[in-house]
Amino acid sequence: MIGRYSGMMLAAASAFLAAAVAVRGGAAGQDSPHARSVAAFVVMDRVLTSPRCQNCHTLTQFPRQGDDRHPHRLNVMRGANGHGAMAMACTTCHGRANNAASGVPGADEDWHLAPLTMGWEGLPPALRCAHLKDPAHNGDRNGAAIIDHLGTNLVTWAWRPGSDAHGHPRTPPPVDYAAFKAAASTWVATGAACPVAER
Repeated sequence: MIGRYSGMMLAAASAFLAAAVAVRGGAAGQDSPHARSVAAFVVMDRVLTSPRCQNCHTLTQFPRQGDDRHPHRLNVMRGANGHGAMAMACTTCHGRANNAASGVPGADEDWHLAPLTMGWEGLPPALRCAHLKDPAHNGDRNGAAIIDHLGTNLVTWAWRPGSDAHGHPRTPPPVDYAAFKAAASTWVATGAACPVAER
């Protein structure tokens, strides 16, 4: 449930941020906005790389499913606008709520893939971060619009993903929603800095 144990998770996220900053910049730099921004992104990236996000933010012509991120069964394809191929729209099966009987997920918003420009599966953290703040790769959003997007039903569904067709609960992201949103707000407020690209 969104917000459950949020106080505990916020404290854990704060500790994680402090540890990440200490590792990257040492005690002398941990209070700099840049260091806090990078540390906040590290927390965010744990969510961005979870199956709940990457299954829809693909760089493929099809969505992915499950914690193992296999290609969508039934040969489902992206289609021209990310809402499914002609006569096989995402909303044919995906409704406005999770379907407990069939295991088909749904959210109170039209179910669809993120555009290819917003795909980030397999990207290294520095490039994923750069794409997240680049209007050409984030749906032409500024910082405030990115934060607003994180409150949409498709995004928040990740923390209430229901169960699959066999009754097995889907794994939510590894960071509580409140802690994720707090990290995103910190990231934007401190300049949306990105980690150094690995060589």
